[in-house]
Formats: sequence, structure tokens, C-alpha cells
Amino acid sequence: MKFNKWTLGLAALGIVSLASAVRADESTPTLVPLNTAISKTVISGYVDAAAQYNTGNNGPSAAVPTGLSNGKVDNFTLNSLDIALDKPEDETPWAAGYHAELNAGVDAVGVSLNNANTAYGNGTYNLAIRQAYVTLRTPVGNGIDWKIGVQDDIIGYEGNTDGGNPNYTRSVGYSLEPTTLVGLVGSYKIVDAVTVQAGLANADTANPWGYSGAANGGNTSSDKTFAAAVAFTAPDSFGWAKGATLNLGTLLNVDKGGQDNWYAGLTVPTPITALKVGAAFDYVSANNAGDNYANDSYNPKNDSGWVTGLYATVQATDKLSFNLRGEYFDLPGATAYTSNYYWYTDGQGEEVTATISYNLWANVISRLEFRWDHIDSGTAFSNTGGDANAFVLAANFIYTF
Repeated sequence: MKFNKWTLGLAALGIVSLASAVRADESTPTLVPLNTAISKTVISGYVDAAAQYNTGNNGPSAAVPTGLSNGKVDNFTLNSLDIALDKPEDETPWAAGYHAELNAGVDAVGVSLNNANTAYGNGTYNLAIRQAYVTLRTPVGNGIDWKIGVQDDIIGYEGNTDGGNPNYTRSVGYSLEPTTLVGLVGSYKIVDAVTVQAGLANADTANPWGYSGAANGGNTSSDKTFAAAVAFTAPDSFGWAKGATLNLGTLLNVDKGGQDNWYAGLTVPTPITALKVGAAFDYVSANNAGDNYANDSYNPKNDSGWVTGLYATVQATDKLSFNLRGEYFDLPGATAYTSNYYWYTDGQGEEVTATISYNLWANVISRLEFRWDHIDSGTAFSNTGGDANAFVLAANFIYTF
């Protein structure tokens, strides 16, 4: 039998014996199925880092605008290290696969692995299972594809993948939506232009106010959330508007202390090839969560809020793009309960964000962003609570692999 030079070298050092090498070589065929499975697995991810400057009196202990983070004020930050493994479904009727994704950093979302609250941008470096689900296809009609496990939420204009959003900072609307579902969600394409999703998830993970549902709003292990969404895509016959999408979705908690979300989003190309516009609307109801407390001020009864946003993207060149976002919001009071998680901003106000993205380096999204938040009424920003305006300047770099 012929041995390679590495085996002979290890044998000379006494690390392995030639007899064991022979047995290993003879057993090689038993490893083929494992090698085959690994060869079908795709590894991907990204590293997201940024530098941020906050003008004025917005110190680390100040009330910051929703969609930002105290931990990022005047700081360099690792926003997210994201690593994913995928084994996609094949084209067979009973196909199966999986997706596993871990992320760590200030913006880590999902099911926490270090007992930290994984609300977006909470200022601490978290480690979380962002997604870990099995995919299963059932040959009913055009085929139903199921996901069971930890998975990204199915509603919202902006998502959990940093580079997939037009701006560096998250929108106020994103901050009202759950980031993660733990449950079962099915997807079915009725026709090429219409796809529906529906499923059932644990109520505590479908609530952006935290994952300890029994403590934060009265959720119990038996409480569940109904999730549903429908997506319409304009066909080629729509001319310049082909590819336009309309998304409608809802998350309804079957418990007294959770929250309900309703979402509508629209993305439309324009006759100007380089210009694309979008709009989003989010409405959230807190389901009388205050009834679970002796002091209702922790979350007043019938709390609800809404946000509407407009988006515009100009793709000037293959590498250069300009992204603009504007939102108006009307949110309930940021009490000791809600402000611990997502609703740092309360009352009425607006935010405008302008982002320049230029991909100078291969595989790197590099962008410069300016954001202005203004409070018309409600809690103001800064350590002194006297500033109705907040300004942010940030540089963001994301390497994708």
C-alpha cells in the first residue's frame, strides 16, 4: 500500500502507526456519505463594524432615538458577526434541508446564548441563535415549504440582515416588530405573483419587549402567536413597474399580555431606471398588558402606536447608491416598562435618514449616514431631557462572505 508523505512523517515521529493508517485507509468508503452531506452545505455570513458620532448632549446614558443604541453613542462598535450554514432543499417532492445561523455583537438578535436581552441595539455584546430551523417540503398543490425552529420574523420593510437594508440605522417601524419567531411557518406559492405564509409561534419570542414572556406582559408557555403574510409581485406585463411588491402581514398573540402587529409594505420601480421607491406602515397594540401589574403605569391599558415610512433609492452606478428614509410616528409613553426594550422614543415625531453607499472594496458594503430625529411632543432626547432634536453621523463597513 502506498502512503502519502504526511502519513510517513507522522509514523516516523511515533504519532501514528502504519497499521492504524492501513485500517483508516481501508475504512475510507464509510466516510463518503458524510463528505457528500458536507459538500452540499453552504457557508455564508458577514462582519459588520461601524463608527458613530452623536452631536449635542446625547451621552451614553441619554434617551436615544428608536432604532439606535446607547452602546453606539460616540463609539466604535462590532454590530454583528454573522455565520450561517445552509443545506438547501432540492427539487424532489419530499425535499428537506436546514439553516443554522449564529450572530454576535451589539445588534445580535434571536434566542440569546448568554442570558442577555437580545432586543436590537441594546448596547451590550450578545451571542444569539439568530436562526436554526429544519426545512421540509410537502407535495400538496405547488408544494408547501415548512420551516420549524428559530427563524426571522415574516413581516417588516427592513430585516435582520444588516447589509440587506438600505440604511445603517434601523427604522422606528423595525423597532416595533418582533425580530424572531420560534415555531412552524409554511410558505405556499399560489401563482408566480402571489405567495402566502402562515404559522404558529411561541408568544414570548414574538414580542420585541423581551423573551421572558411570563415576566414581561404575562405570557405563559402555552400562549402562542398566529403569523400570516401575503406577498404580491407585479408580473412582466406591468412594464416599468414589473417586480413591484406589496406585502401584508400580521402577528396576533393569543394571550392577554402580548402584542399584536399589523404591517403593510410596498416597493415600486419607477420609469427612471435608477430610482426605486417604497412605503411602509406598522401598527402595534399592547393588548392591555398593564392589567398584569399592580401599577398600570408600567404599560398603560390599550397602548398602541403606529409608524409610517417612505423610502427612496437611487442606484447612480454599479457601486454608488443614495438611500433616503423618512418616518412619522405616534407612539405610547415610554414608561419604565417599554423603554427597557424598544420604545425609547414616545409621543409624536419624525426621523429623516440619508445614506451614501459606495462599494470601493470587493465584498464590502461601505456607507456614510446622517440621521435627524425630531420630537413634536413627548419625551425629548439627551441626558437633560431638553433636546427635541438628535443628530447622528456614522460610517459603516460590512464584509460579506
